Amino acid sequence: MLGDIVQYLSDPFNQDRILGYLGEHLQLSLLPLVIGLAAAIPLGWLASRTRSLRLTLMGTANVVYTIPSLALFVVLPGLIGTQITAPINVILALSIYTAALLVRPVVDALDAVPGHVIAAATAMGYRPLRRFFAVELPLSVPVLAAGVRVASVSNISLVSVGALIGTGGLGALFTGGFQIRYLPPIIVGIALTLLLALVMDLLLVGLRRALTPWSRVGGAH
Repeated sequence: MLGDIVQYLSDPFNQDRILGYLGEHLQLSLLPLVIGLAAAIPLGWLASRTRSLRLTLMGTANVVYTIPSLALFVVLPGLIGTQITAPINVILALSIYTAALLVRPVVDALDAVPGHVIAAATAMGYRPLRRFFAVELPLSVPVLAAGVRVASVSNISLVSVGALIGTGGLGALFTGGFQIRYLPPIIVGIALTLLLALVMDLLLVGLRRALTPWSRVGGAH
């Protein structure tokens, strides 16, 4: 089996295909993460201010996240008028999933910001919007980062499902291998998906550390 994998990877044609699928997989998983986070932050901010709105948004997010991904991939083209194999369907669907998944972490992260810090910022003349971006959001990064890491791994996994409707990504290696009953592309696809998730997680950990230098200073004492 190892020899078959080496032979498969040594083919220049297969190398080009794998690199293309890897790049597409990265794009289809990273864009929804950014879009979903951008949508979840204001939703979470609103939910953290009003209890009734919090219950509504939390419940809606939970319901949305239970929708099977393949069903959403199939339904969206009819709703937005795109071809079923268009990458925008996967991007939009995963953006919705990401936003739904991150609403609760955003609320929890904002709730974790010490009240006395918010009160001090208010006393210094910070208006709510400025206080949010200058004080509350930066201090919520450590808690929020955990949710973003989960969302990134979830997206990388769900992108592979898009191969069932003809969208690219590493999932195409799975479907192609199953169709011809040839294991090497399947194994390579699984290995690269796991590697991509690991690299993305490490990058997010590094980004969190860069955005929260005070946490390292506090941990040094």
